[in-house]
Amino acid sequence: MPYKKLDRNHLKILPLAERQNKISIKDILPINYQSDYKNPDIDILAGEMFKAKSLKGQIIWMMGAHVFRQGCSRMIIDLMKRGFITHLAANAAVAIHDFEMAYQGATLEDVEFYIKDGRFGNWEETGRFINEAVIKGYEREIGFGESIGLMIEEDWFSSMPFKDISIFASAVRLGIPITVHKGIGYDITDQHPSADFAAIGKTSGDDFLIFAKSVSNLENGVFLNLGSSVMGPEVYLKALSIARNLASQEGREIKHFTTAVFDLAPLGNWQEEDDIVNYKKPGRMSDPRYYFRPLKSILVRTVKDGGKSYYIQGDFKDTVAALYIKILSSKF
Repeated sequence: MPYKKLDRNHLKILPLAERQNKISIKDILPINYQSDYKNPDIDILAGEMFKAKSLKGQIIWMMGAHVFRQGCSRMIIDLMKRGFITHLAANAAVAIHDFEMAYQGATLEDVEFYIKDGRFGNWEETGRFINEAVIKGYEREIGFGESIGLMIEEDWFSSMPFKDISIFASAVRLGIPITVHKGIGYDITDQHPSADFAAIGKTSGDDFLIFAKSVSNLENGVFLNLGSSVMGPEVYLKALSIARNLASQEGREIKHFTTAVFDLAPLGNWQEEDDIVNYKKPGRMSDPRYYFRPLKSILVRTVKDGGKSYYIQGDFKDTVAALYIKILSSKF
């Protein structure tokens, strides 16, 4: 006998217009936002991105939702336009916030307020439009990210009055791959009765392979992970492994590239500590930094054979703006 499943068809789904939001379009930072954040590694990283661009290499930008919530959309879009992002990867929370901002100019509900009576996440337009876009993408044999971008850019189900600040629509418009790396049950759209888990799995699986294709060309490129402590490093690690497997059979290498992590976690003098993520070294597995995947996978293990890595600690509105300002003001 199969296990019993919860029936989502009896959920009370509410109009998105009834929800209170914590951020709106006025919180998206202007393109000329000034940051006084100082870190010499920002200068080095900007130089590596210029170098990758000159060599027509990959500059992969992987992000979590907090980067979006800090108002960085306009800067990210401009970096795409200028050729300093060649692939944008995100979790589904970024897609949700990006859609809601494009659709109504506001996003981010108060979880603590709405979870009390089960209203949290049960919003009609967000759940239905995103899920139906994914189903349509599944039928067209395209990925999750491209489906969301086209839905916003082409007004599939409704007018999108703020699409000009949509990361997803901009990527589709510019012909830049944008991928969503989804876990079932991670996101409010999975609550909605319209969620088709077969379509979600297939489109996100296709996005993993699209992402892996970009990673396969990462030699002499740059990989940035911003605000993703689990999805980013784990998807990157698996994609790099299969990319290196295939490259080695072709007589190629993928080891001379730069990685950068932007986050808030304090890592101390991680670059000066030998074997910081070597589990064989006494005391390492009792150090909480050992379990911070961006350090282990992105900053250390995958660049040991010829790459370089940098850690940029701080609020994203300051660190992303500092990188953006440096790129715009530089003549490498």
